[in-house]
Amino acid sequence: MSNITLLHEILADSVVDNKVKTAVRCGNKSISYGDLEYLSNQLCYTLVKEGVGYRDRVGIYLDKSIESIISIFAILKAGAAYVPLDPGAPNDRIAKIISDCIPSAIISSSSKIVNLIDKINPNCTIVTVDDEDIAKNLSNRRIVKWSDVLSCSMIDTADVLEEDLAYILYTSGSTGTPKGIMTSHRASIIFINWSYHEFKLLPGDVVANHAPLHFDLSIFDIFTTIKAGGTVVLIPPSISLFPSNLASFIVKEEINVWYSVPSILVKMILYGKMEQLNFSKLRLILFAGEVFPNKYLHLLMQLIPNATYYNLYGPTETNVCSYYKVPFDSSIENIPIGKACPYNKLALLNNGKIEYIDNKPIQELNSSDSVDIKEGELCVRGANVMTAYWRNTKTTQAKKRQVAVPDLCDDTLYCTGDWVKQDSDGNIIYLGRIDNMIKSRGYRIELDEIESVLYRHPVISRVAIIAVPDLESTNLIKAFITLHDSVDKNVETTIDAKEVKNFCSSYLPRYMVPAFIEIWKELPETLNGKIDKVKLKKMITKEKLGL
Repeated sequence: MSNITLLHEILADSVVDNKVKTAVRCGNKSISYGDLEYLSNQLCYTLVKEGVGYRDRVGIYLDKSIESIISIFAILKAGAAYVPLDPGAPNDRIAKIISDCIPSAIISSSSKIVNLIDKINPNCTIVTVDDEDIAKNLSNRRIVKWSDVLSCSMIDTADVLEEDLAYILYTSGSTGTPKGIMTSHRASIIFINWSYHEFKLLPGDVVANHAPLHFDLSIFDIFTTIKAGGTVVLIPPSISLFPSNLASFIVKEEINVWYSVPSILVKMILYGKMEQLNFSKLRLILFAGEVFPNKYLHLLMQLIPNATYYNLYGPTETNVCSYYKVPFDSSIENIPIGKACPYNKLALLNNGKIEYIDNKPIQELNSSDSVDIKEGELCVRGANVMTAYWRNTKTTQAKKRQVAVPDLCDDTLYCTGDWVKQDSDGNIIYLGRIDNMIKSRGYRIELDEIESVLYRHPVISRVAIIAVPDLESTNLIKAFITLHDSVDKNVETTIDAKEVKNFCSSYLPRYMVPAFIEIWKELPETLNGKIDKVKLKKMITKEKLGL
């Protein structure tokens, strides 16, 4: 492998040895490395010809497809940054993102873009991945069809630096307004190089892409796989919605490497009939994004004992910044998020004081200091940290803080908002979100701890704990749970609120037992498959107001 510093160079390097090999599969369609390189070049030339320049943004508004992967590489080759737009999001949300990032062009399909056309700046070029005629009633729009892309001749492209912006991933903001996370080529390359070597990806590997393209897990799926010369298998939402179909898909496609949020794996464990399938091809299972309930992780390891398991941690702002290889015979109650990746350092910040730096206690680094090591907010420093939030200086400054420690460092730390501690082996243990810490009746309570206890119950499938302000300006705790058909058919699968409280009382002090418990058939989810706690809170608010 040559010394690669830019994301699109990964494809150019891999195509040398893998020209006729399948790079991407999606349904009954596939594309070779050679064709992916050729078509991404053609689209790159088209974008440059249409005025897309250095450091511009280009939106990708497509369902997951081979064309979407072509678009990613084409945009990067043009010297621009790609902005994946969630194809399932409401038009108003997409419009907010477009208004915020001001793309020079948007790559989409004719059927999708027509519903959004009035939200797009007239100066923005629209490239369609088909040849449907949508320009007849849009005389003031520049529409480029796919046939035009295929006939475009070579054109000079911009020189790109490793510090330049590669992509902007939009996540939901605390205020409800999407915020764009800016990531450079360098920040992604160091993660891709590390994951390629750490997980020993091979040219024969078939890697599933379950995550949507606007989710940071997709960076591994696409770029690390292409670096290895493997095959990326795109999983459409139509398959992801049904656990039994998804489990069968993994076997049918002979997937070797899987990476997703734990929620997806839990659904397959509960409803995917996995015990009836042969997962012998699956050698590596990576999970990230949320806590994996211990009982389900152990069930999965029993169902697929031949795989190696890793818990990867990191917000979108850092991609993966720590990792933990899960021992097969692990009896650990709380699976650690592990130790720092070699390209970054971790610190624990507590009331403005750094408790740990670079995974070592302060007193080990400076004997003149006496520090009582406890716990703190996990902070990250290193080249993998995001550049900034797009057009949001205030939030950037709030999350990327200058922290000075005498004789040790004076550096910018990205503060994750996650409260953690370090165990005796040096592994970081996730305790919960800082904003998920509440006080009730004078006690400090971790809502995540209550969730963890409820997940131990054999009948409870999913859990969401919400803090509800009461009339005394403190918090009451409300639990939303769903039940499932137990793997053990001899276990009773019905339970009521009183039994749930009694169960909690066996593990938690009285002040932590939920005051209210509701058993639902299903809980609302985000597009990434996580429980939508924001929506739950809104529903509670409307209920209190009688709406």
